[in-house]
Amino acid sequence: MKIRVRLFAICRERAGADEVAVDVADGAMTVAGLKSALAEQHPALAPLLPAVRVAVNEEFGLDDDPIAATDELALIPPVSGGTGLFQIRTTPIDVAEVEAEVRHAGAGAVVSFTGTVRNQTAGLAVQALEYEAYASMAEKFLAKIGDEVIERWPNARAAILHRVGHLGVGEASVVIAVASPHRADAFEGCRHVIERLKQDVPIWKKEIRTDGSVWVGVGS
Repeated sequence: MKIRVRLFAICRERAGADEVAVDVADGAMTVAGLKSALAEQHPALAPLLPAVRVAVNEEFGLDDDPIAATDELALIPPVSGGTGLFQIRTTPIDVAEVEAEVRHAGAGAVVSFTGTVRNQTAGLAVQALEYEAYASMAEKFLAKIGDEVIERWPNARAAILHRVGHLGVGEASVVIAVASPHRADAFEGCRHVIERLKQDVPIWKKEIRTDGSVWVGVGS
């Protein structure tokens, strides 16, 4: 049978396509088997596969998890996250909109974090960043992170907006806001969101440098 796999960021660039087809034997197929078939049939992806995870129907799959031809599959390189405001956008982010989403009468504190494009990394000049996302999956994970905030700090509320596309130096790439009756919880909730966002949410960034371009997290 033939299985189609969506590609993002460095995987898309290496393959030269948004998706690839993989021929596999009829019958049982696992995530590990798919990666082996990808390495054999698409050699340009092979060096990346040890660091790449497979998403099965917008959830991370384990090596032994079964897959079918009807599943939506995607390769997720290492990343640089319902109700509420948990969105991926291509337009500039309004910090006031994010803060307004979490404000409520019982909130004694609203803490926001704005991530912006800086002009250098490790001493290397950066001209711009290009963000790419598996948007539908990313928004689900952003909402999950929002749920984590509520679980750990029951009276808190969170909202997250992340921008994708070409961003110049000084532009906002992500805005997070957390409201809580107590300032300590609001600060800790905001820190939790940004750290979790960098772990699992399928958003990637490419640094456009004066000496070339590189995907952060994997390299080019």
